Amino acid sequence: MATWDDVRELALAMPGVEEGVSRGTAVWRCGKLVVWDRPLRQRDRDELGDDAPDGPILGAAVSDEGEKRALVESEPDIFFTTDHFQGYAAVLIRLDRIDRTRLAEVVTDAWLAVAPKQLVAEYEARA
Repeated sequence: MATWDDVRELALAMPGVEEGVSRGTAVWRCGKLVVWDRPLRQRDRDELGDDAPDGPILGAAVSDEGEKRALVESEPDIFFTTDHFQGYAAVLIRLDRIDRTRLAEVVTDAWLAVAPKQLVAEYEARA
């Protein structure tokens, strides 16, 4: 099970990522949102009904809607979405169901999806 400390450590390890607060919750940006604390709103809970998770929720950027659908379909116990994110390249994650290794992959992919191209090129050249 991953924790917010894991999210913070992994996000801040990516080049150019800064931690901040938006609407009272933690966010990690590289110009654009990479990952963020995304508590469910009442509208989300109403939509999800009995499937609404009780634990902490992490939002993460993805490259496109296709990637989001693939994550939700392949690992529905970890990834999900709501109508609020329809048409938006982001996925929601049950933080208490993802392990640190998988979380590291998600954070890296989220960063790759939003980081400036030059920063990504530098990162990939070092990898």
